Amino acid sequence: MNINIQSINFFSNAETKAAADRMARQQKRDSTIAFFEKQKENLKNMHTNSLNDIQKKLDILENYNEQIAAAKTEYNNSQVFHVLDEAMERAEKIAEEVKKMAPKTPEERREDMIEEATGIDKNDGILNDTIVELEENLEEGTEITEELSDISETDKIKTNFEQINQLEESEELKRIYKRIDYRI
Repeated sequence: MNINIQSINFFSNAETKAAADRMARQQKRDSTIAFFEKQKENLKNMHTNSLNDIQKKLDILENYNEQIAAAKTEYNNSQVFHVLDEAMERAEKIAEEVKKMAPKTPEERREDMIEEATGIDKNDGILNDTIVELEENLEEGTEITEELSDISETDKIKTNFEQINQLEESEELKRIYKRIDYRI
């Protein structure tokens, strides 16, 4: 009997340590099974001449099959205990959250509102959130100002370049087309 736990998603957030442990157990099981399967293959190549040798070969084969079954059972049991441990941890977390969500007295609610507004004992108060938002807006404003100054400098450079080109063209035209005055 082999229980396939890995395809069932008990919890939405898989922990990397739990996954690593599961993979290590699977690897151990697979290596043990592969070892005994290899031994069974080697047993097929063993030559027997008498009934006693055949009986020993059958006993060894049965022993290998028992070892494979034991490795599978050990893996299944460890998976069951692992899932139970995870379920207990999850239940404890849920119990803590339920405790936090329990109805509060008006005094406790007032204290919570004050803590939330001022951010006492935490950095997640309403005032702190507002300050963080203002700092982010200020940073965005300075970035935009820097970008605009870069753009205006680029525009100035383009304008200067165009003026230089116009001057060069006008000087070129003056050089090429000289005024010719003829008196008749």
